[in-house]
Amino acid sequence: MENFEFHNPTKILFGKGQISNLKKEIPAYGKRILLLYGGGSIKKIGLYDKVISELKEIGAYIIELGGVEPNPRLTTVITGINLIRENQLDFILAVGGGSVIDCAKAIAAGVPYDGDVWDIVTGKAKAPSNSVPIGTVITIAGTGSEMNGNSVITNWETNTKAFFNSNHVLPRFSILDPELTFSVPLDQTIYGTVDIMAHVFEQYFHASSNAPLQERIGEAILRTVIETAPKLVNDLNNYEYREVMLLNGTLALNGLTGMGVNPDWATHLIEHAVSAVHDIPHGGGIAIIAPHWMEHVAAVRPEKVAQLGVRVFDLDQTGKTDAQLAVEAIQSLKNFWASIGAPTKLSDYGIDDKEIELMTERSMLADQIGNYIPLTKEDVRTILRNSL
Repeated sequence: MENFEFHNPTKILFGKGQISNLKKEIPAYGKRILLLYGGGSIKKIGLYDKVISELKEIGAYIIELGGVEPNPRLTTVITGINLIRENQLDFILAVGGGSVIDCAKAIAAGVPYDGDVWDIVTGKAKAPSNSVPIGTVITIAGTGSEMNGNSVITNWETNTKAFFNSNHVLPRFSILDPELTFSVPLDQTIYGTVDIMAHVFEQYFHASSNAPLQERIGEAILRTVIETAPKLVNDLNNYEYREVMLLNGTLALNGLTGMGVNPDWATHLIEHAVSAVHDIPHGGGIAIIAPHWMEHVAAVRPEKVAQLGVRVFDLDQTGKTDAQLAVEAIQSLKNFWASIGAPTKLSDYGIDDKEIELMTERSMLADQIGNYIPLTKEDVRTILRNSL
């Protein structure tokens, strides 16, 4: 196990009606608020009116920025930074899914920074310690952004997607009401399921040793998702299924399963490159790429993939090698994701081999990516071609 520090001060308010706590939580940070949200679904479900009502009760001054993209763009981040500076705002309330929260984090870090916020997103600069405080009201299970310091932003002008992580942009509080996720459509519910599992995989397939507890926590999340998701996709308004998936999404990426391990994250880097070029849903891209990544690395190091198959998919290991179990495990994963309606190949999105080289280049943040089995450019190219 690696040396590590774990510090997650985000306050979680979970359950029905927790939106009423906005008026209790926000005043500690200020009443001049940037209200950030996405394409307008919060207005359709009545959440926008509830939020405005809560903010009016504390006499808040509100500036709105709607229309945050599913793959949040640098231009939107810059707009938010300018709104906060011009109106002397002191708090960001992000209402929506992970994309809205990721956008909020980049805005928060960019406001006190003297240079180009893209420097922070790409790791050339650090998020300032006086980043603008954030609160969130989550409306979709999947990203875990409500309880971590991660932010993924797309520069559409250069077809580049980059990310940063900082404790300085951890949400101060996050409201998780499962009823607010009822309106999430079937496709986004499927993508969220995939993303939750992929977040566990990225930390489960690590380059460290002696992390049995972290692995068991990850396996528990995976098994719970596998039990719940098939029921949820057939009953989207079931509160019990929604609350289980919402908590799974938060715990999958709040640091618990990554303590003391050197995680992989190559699958996410490859998908970020694909969606930066083609603007496809992140969860859809992950569903396609992850099994092919797993096949590629299992050819070199099958034991952890075999362990996943036995512990999560209940494979019978009698008389089988790790390599054989790994093949069965990957097929089990493919079968599960296909059974809930996830896409299986990039051509499902109309993607062919014309931009394989561009996507490969965009994936490579260094000469090699990933840690479980470091991938070269040729490895990435092969994974992408196999994903077509």
